[in-house]
Amino acid sequence: MIGTTISKNGVLVRLTEERWYHIVENHDELAGLSDEVLLTVEDPDYIAKGWTDELLAVRKLNERYLVVVYKEIENDGFIITSFITKKVDKILRRGVVWQKK
Repeated sequence: MIGTTISKNGVLVRLTEERWYHIVENHDELAGLSDEVLLTVEDPDYIAKGWTDELLAVRKLNERYLVVVYKEIENDGFIITSFITKKVDKILRRGVVWQKK
């Protein structure tokens, strides 16, 4: 286990070693940023809908946005993947379910 955090819905969300390896293999710019990934779930700027039932936590990171795709099932949650993008509008068009005020 790389780490856990609590989502805005109060659900414990896990970042497993298997998922972390998947993330850094596909998005090497995130190597060394596991704490930022967990913090994005805990303290996002936005939470957007996914294409199915996953959620996308979005947090500004320098001039770009860190996006963490995760899923909550009752009282259990887990991170699926994460990536960095400049195209936050494309993510938010899916539907914002929560926004930091």
